[in-house]
Amino acid sequence: MEIRILLFLLLGISSTYFNAQSGTTNHLGKDTLNKPTDLTIEWIRVPEKVTIVDQHPEYGWVVPKDAIVQTAYQILVASSKTNIEANIGDIWDSGQIQRTLSSDVAHNGNDLNHGDTYFWKVRIWNQDYKASAYSEVQSFKMGSQGNTITTPNFFQVDEVKPIVFEKRGKAYFIDFGKAAFATIDFTYKAKSPHTLTFRIGEQLEGININRAPSKKSNIRYQEIKMPVEPGKIKYQLQVKTDERNTLPGKALPLPNGFPVLMPFRYAEVAGARTKLTADNFVQQAYHSYWEEDASSFKSSSEILNQVWDLCKYSIKATTFNGLYVDGDRERIPYEADAYLNQLSHYTTDREYAIARQTIEYFMEHPTWPTEWQQHVALMFYADYMYTGNTELISKYYEDLKHKTLMELSREDGLITSTKATPEFMKKLGFKDPETNLRDITDWPHAGWGGDPNVMGERDGFVFMPYNTVINSFYYQNMKIMSEFATVLGKSDEALNFELLALKAKKTINEKLLDKNKGYYIDGEGTEHSSIHANMMPLAFGIVPKEYISSVVEFIKSRGMACSVYGAQYLMDGLYNAGEADYALGLLTDQSDRSWYNMIKIGSTITLESWDMRYKPNADWNHAWGAVPANIIPRGLWGIQPKIPGYGIALIKPQMGSLESSTIEVPTIKGTIKGIYALKDGVKTYTIEIPANMGAEFRLSYGNDKQLIHNNKKTTNHFESLYLTPGKHEIRLINSF
Repeated sequence: MEIRILLFLLLGISSTYFNAQSGTTNHLGKDTLNKPTDLTIEWIRVPEKVTIVDQHPEYGWVVPKDAIVQTAYQILVASSKTNIEANIGDIWDSGQIQRTLSSDVAHNGNDLNHGDTYFWKVRIWNQDYKASAYSEVQSFKMGSQGNTITTPNFFQVDEVKPIVFEKRGKAYFIDFGKAAFATIDFTYKAKSPHTLTFRIGEQLEGININRAPSKKSNIRYQEIKMPVEPGKIKYQLQVKTDERNTLPGKALPLPNGFPVLMPFRYAEVAGARTKLTADNFVQQAYHSYWEEDASSFKSSSEILNQVWDLCKYSIKATTFNGLYVDGDRERIPYEADAYLNQLSHYTTDREYAIARQTIEYFMEHPTWPTEWQQHVALMFYADYMYTGNTELISKYYEDLKHKTLMELSREDGLITSTKATPEFMKKLGFKDPETNLRDITDWPHAGWGGDPNVMGERDGFVFMPYNTVINSFYYQNMKIMSEFATVLGKSDEALNFELLALKAKKTINEKLLDKNKGYYIDGEGTEHSSIHANMMPLAFGIVPKEYISSVVEFIKSRGMACSVYGAQYLMDGLYNAGEADYALGLLTDQSDRSWYNMIKIGSTITLESWDMRYKPNADWNHAWGAVPANIIPRGLWGIQPKIPGYGIALIKPQMGSLESSTIEVPTIKGTIKGIYALKDGVKTYTIEIPANMGAEFRLSYGNDKQLIHNNKKTTNHFESLYLTPGKHEIRLINSF
């Protein structure tokens, strides 16, 4: 595969390359190349602050732009700073390795000892076999490996100053701008002992904090009494623990050393006997390592821009617990929540460690919904595609087979959770012998919580033992396992998984596709059709070509008849089918079943549901509501890895009615940048591909259009353009 990628990258590249924006030619005639940058150990960008647990860690770097293509590299690992500065790799001197690989390079030198600190750097050679300078030195400390191979990343604490601070009656009102999992540090000079009353919360009622959110809801509010005394100036707010989200054995505890955290945006302070200012208060907001400028998006739609900002920030704010959790109500990792969180994390920052940690956690701590087990393979696959690493696949391959539920199939290839036995549940990792799988489809159901006003998010889905949703996931799982078996050299198993996938697809389309209606029924034994039974086959590529239009029309007739979770697969399916205008309409919708509604009602982190009326116990800090954070890059801009580790990127933009857009998408090899503009009927895409990466650019158009790539006409109306590293200008214009 690597040889093929290298040939692809070298195709058409000489010692010059075209700069599409300036129209100039850049010569690579200088004596040395720029240094490799953005070094990582175990995909962690600042390893100095963590302890590496993998005894054979992976090294990575970003190839400098002026190299264009890496043909070789040399890694030096030293036991001291003196040695590394003298270019002495006493732990590992790889020599010149003639490979294009610039990430996922496993340590292959002397053993790395627990407790020792090491120093490393790298240099590369370009396609002209010219050497770069060595990179800057990066250090890392080794720990001991436990049951997992993933090194946890470290946390950051943002000190957020108030954006609004004013006296309202007898109390001070503070707005920190955005909700965060946080506490407050404050200074106060007391002349005598007394008590301050703090009120913190996520929601306003009028101009004050809502002190009595609905008892059913999980919108957060606390009143906290803080004693102050003479001689003490610095204080930290003592946030109270919540019984439910700190349950031992269920909720994920906060990392060691953390104070109690609660999501809040607003604060009120009463009882002060001296004048206070904004300088007295700082919100201490906790989150995992994050680089804000790793990604960006802007467009001609202000609503879409606000939705992006909401969803991107939601991913950052909800990483406070070390693993992907469902929100503040339970603080429990759930597989489906985590998968959506993972996709959006990959498209907003170059962060992979937290997803890998969560994957390993799920192998020992499963949750009950049937489809949630089927999301584990999806998480493994996303990690593989975005990092190119196979360690997790290799370690958990046999156990992962159980998570696909393949043992619950019948002869025609369909599966049912009703066949799960206590013995099988144990294979999935469940400790309680009374636990059973339960199909969920979406959440909540109509009338949830005994409230007849709750419409539910299942679009009337009729549960049958053999249903379309479960089997759509099963088909996708079999495809993934076939690829994994191939990667591990298990050719016989790869073929078997491929046949199981084909059998499942064939039977789904024979028994669950109503050919008279032109769309899918919910399951065997019912004539009912829901949006879920149709968007899942569309998202996973199950729908025969001749039925795509009728399935799409049925889906469009249902509107947003799914939850914020189901929206992931609805949007995936729509972009797979090329429904750019309708998809954009959903992204920018302003009804109460929209992402913009979350902004309208006052939240700065995505909700667990579209609106509180659809799930009365919802919280205001659920990352699975942040689907646009990955759909805008992956769907609207169509930027995804085509080859594992972004050896080749796929770029398939579907802008709909947008007039302009810019984007920056982080990848393990650097940032893919895009600019789109529609002017006078001409669509112009300016794409920048990082060094050492190629891209397949797809843009279907008819015979009445011409595609101009770097000022050269192309006649391929349904073919791909292959983009080499550097900048490209692609224009779609009328041919007459």
